[in-house]
Amino acid sequence: MRDGAAPGAPGAAIELEMATHTAGGLGHSPPRADGPAKVSGLAGYPADRIPADALWAFVVFTDQPHARLRHLDLGPAERSGGVVAVFGSADVPRNEYGLTKFDQPVFVGLDHNGSSPVPCDVSRWEADHLALIIAESLAQARAAAAAIDIEWEPLPVVADLDAALGAGAPLVHAYDGVGSNLYESMRTRKGDLDAGFEDAEVVVEATYEVPYQEHAFLQPEAGTSWVDADGTVCVEIAGQWAHEDRGQIAHALDLPEDRIRVRYPAIGGAFGGREDMSLQIILALAAYRLAERGIDRPVAMQWSREESIVGHHKRHRGRIWARWGADRNGKITAAQAEAWLDAGAYNYTSNKVMGNLHLGLGGAYELPNAAIDTHVVYTNATPGGAFRGFGAPQAAFAVECQVNKLAEALGMDPIDIRRVNTLREGSPSIAHTPMPAGVTMPEVIEACAHAAALPASPSGSDIDGSGLFSPFGSLPARPSALRRGRGFACAFKNVGFSLGFPERCEATIVLYGEPSDETPSGAELSHAGADVGQGAHTAFLQMAAEATGVDPARVAGRFSDTGTSGDSGSASASRMTWMAGNSILGAAEEAEKAWREGDRPAIGHFRFTPPPTTELDPETGEGIPNFTYGYVAQHVELTVDIDTGHIRIDRVISANDVGRAINPRFVVGQIEGAVAQAHGHVLSEHLRSRDGRLLNPRFSTYLIPGIGDIPVTTESVVLELADPLGPFGARGMAEMGVIPYAPAVVAALADATGVWMDDFPLTPERVWAALRDAGANG
Repeated sequence: MRDGAAPGAPGAAIELEMATHTAGGLGHSPPRADGPAKVSGLAGYPADRIPADALWAFVVFTDQPHARLRHLDLGPAERSGGVVAVFGSADVPRNEYGLTKFDQPVFVGLDHNGSSPVPCDVSRWEADHLALIIAESLAQARAAAAAIDIEWEPLPVVADLDAALGAGAPLVHAYDGVGSNLYESMRTRKGDLDAGFEDAEVVVEATYEVPYQEHAFLQPEAGTSWVDADGTVCVEIAGQWAHEDRGQIAHALDLPEDRIRVRYPAIGGAFGGREDMSLQIILALAAYRLAERGIDRPVAMQWSREESIVGHHKRHRGRIWARWGADRNGKITAAQAEAWLDAGAYNYTSNKVMGNLHLGLGGAYELPNAAIDTHVVYTNATPGGAFRGFGAPQAAFAVECQVNKLAEALGMDPIDIRRVNTLREGSPSIAHTPMPAGVTMPEVIEACAHAAALPASPSGSDIDGSGLFSPFGSLPARPSALRRGRGFACAFKNVGFSLGFPERCEATIVLYGEPSDETPSGAELSHAGADVGQGAHTAFLQMAAEATGVDPARVAGRFSDTGTSGDSGSASASRMTWMAGNSILGAAEEAEKAWREGDRPAIGHFRFTPPPTTELDPETGEGIPNFTYGYVAQHVELTVDIDTGHIRIDRVISANDVGRAINPRFVVGQIEGAVAQAHGHVLSEHLRSRDGRLLNPRFSTYLIPGIGDIPVTTESVVLELADPLGPFGARGMAEMGVIPYAPAVVAALADATGVWMDDFPLTPERVWAALRDAGANG
């Protein structure tokens, strides 16, 4: 890139950013390292850092859920006013990508160079990419898209699971030799299922439907790319795993990874929605191909909110059938389940989400006899992918509803049935092998139950339902129509990658001081871990200060840049603090060795790898799926207006074992944020799809909760029961609060009305209809 670039231009954007925090070791909550810049408006998010001389890129969606391309002429677009270049399938050296499976073309087109087995002449999703238009302005690029000469042959749309699994269903991916849209499965067989059901006093059976959820992060996708002076293709964007982004870009462009540099500025939220590719590859392609033509200008892209909702993956929708039995004492004797996830048009991380769903279908319980089958299925709908919880919320909805229904059938307290069955230290897991050390599910259940028995916090005004209760101030509820209910659910989830997926995390620490100094006077941490808003970088600095003994005010950080840091792994799987902390401890130890040997500065680099995990046996499900877990329990109190179906969540208690609270304020923020996000999924967020098209890709009709819609009170109960393998005892917890919320709310609704709902969201019209059908609101 040109020398002397002004601040905000790409040349400046790639420079290393330093961050420090002013005070506070472990267990304290110092100000966020990025706080001043964010509250002052000076923080640079990707869309804020687009340079003034940038060309604008616009990616053209196919707008075809399922169709074969018969004719494509990009010439009219190339000749449109202001257009600099148009790129398509012929311009991609390897026209394929995918985080865990190369099954998606970068562009749909007629030019297939044979380097990928993925046929690129078929659009399988309405947001497949057709072409990338580069112009002087975004308006000119958009206008040029309308000039593309194109002809499609419509193909039968495989709209949902029923269509995909039906006899003679058209294949979404007909090229890979699989004769079905069901493309991967997992199986667990444990004990004697028939004997388990014979021993059961009660058996409950149900089919559960789980819906989509949109990530709704604050800033839609945006980024800038350029080629610097040494020929490196640079991409500045928001993501969750900079090194994985680099790897997928390098694969598609057929370049060595050291020719690609990915850097994250401030990130406006993620929740799993930035784990897969969006603009990364096409931005890099644009800069690379323009440079080949001698065009030395940065390229910028920015999606609208509607383009973002249509163009990136969602929480998986799916279906779970479950049949569970328990004896008269509440001991679970048999558990049977079969689940199907709608992967949508491409895999993304669906096969890995299936793994978490599969393990989660055993619940946080000792199960002597179990049979579980889990499947992922291609359709022409929006792809499913990573979303906070990663399959665990879907599993918990079915499992926890089953356990609550067993308790009801036995006339047993919902907490008591969990006391009888919960996993404990040394318990055999659903994968046959013992649970990793540090199981704290019993303590978490007891802590939540204890808090639920205490009075609500003073902020929970009017939770008796006697005052005004209505979404409309002019329509107060009839007092006699209000019903109160309480529900309970618990869950556990892996911390870190599962089932043999490679796991690692690197950190570099540099200690500064004079040759005569006995102790360092300053330290610098380089780490690629992404801070997607959760405060990770501040926590990294706190752990680095603790590990080195350096005054926290004199610890600086360089973050989220493949050019300055080793591979951190993803900011996902509740792993970042756990993995980063262990890598920081190792780097600090290496730096201290160099310091004692007289190095000034003293440099320590460390690559942490946790205990290995394994894939499950394909017949029995036996294996070592994870190296540690997080544990959560939630109690929910609600009021429902049976005249309207409107639900108000009066009180939520979320008990989480965090091992060690590195930053207590961040821990509570994660719990409260998780509850709010789960609340929207359960009560109001209804993303609708028909014939492979999203019907409401905007916030006017996809209703995320506002400040007046979230629970009246959320009480965080934080346990610090050290994880034996965690850094300073910490265990991951960021996802835990979303997992048991749906079944706890559904249990509270059943407690209030006697009606169980086996699907959600619990919008007023759906609740009212269910109550009507059950004769509970007449």
